[in-house]
Amino acid sequence: MQRRSFNLAVAALAGGAALGPARAQQAGWTALFNGTGFEGWDKLGAANWRVEEGMLVADRGNGFLVSQASYGDFELRAEFWVDTATNSGIFIRATDPATITSANGYEVNIWDERPEPKYGTGAIVDVGAVDPMPKAGGRWNTFEITAKGDRFTVVLNGQKTVDGARDAKHASGRIALQHGDGLKDDKGVANDRGVVRFRKVEIRTL
Repeated sequence: MQRRSFNLAVAALAGGAALGPARAQQAGWTALFNGTGFEGWDKLGAANWRVEEGMLVADRGNGFLVSQASYGDFELRAEFWVDTATNSGIFIRATDPATITSANGYEVNIWDERPEPKYGTGAIVDVGAVDPMPKAGGRWNTFEITAKGDRFTVVLNGQKTVDGARDAKHASGRIALQHGDGLKDDKGVANDRGVVRFRKVEIRTL
């Protein structure tokens, strides 16, 4: 009786091991950052992107990491850390990989000190406002971004910040991670302010 129970347990474990990869594949999530380098990404602009301790990091300059692949309908998950002053964001469906803006794509913003907080952290600039604006500075955060057709949802740390905003200008495009200039001084010069770190970026097509 004991031997039969042992055999059944071994069989169950073997079956679970066999199902593990299948379940992972069924989930459909693909890592966009491999933890070691820039495979699958192009650098654009002057930001000093680098890989440190398994994270994508930038703390100077205005620029982007732009995915080499385009995506239409998807769920995107990203874990990030920023200083309170950091101007960053995740652009989706960016239609021109040589010029990333909120006019030719959708900017899911990360900027606690944005002068107009309506489109600050957790918002989609000019598409989905946030009120009140949550703060991301000084801690690890998780974005869950869903783009399906003309409908967009953003969840930050379990809080829905954009709920079903609609816009049909861009059906597909690149993903871009931003390190942006900080606020401008009285001479109109933007200062480098703050660091951004991404330690996980993954996507599931819909």
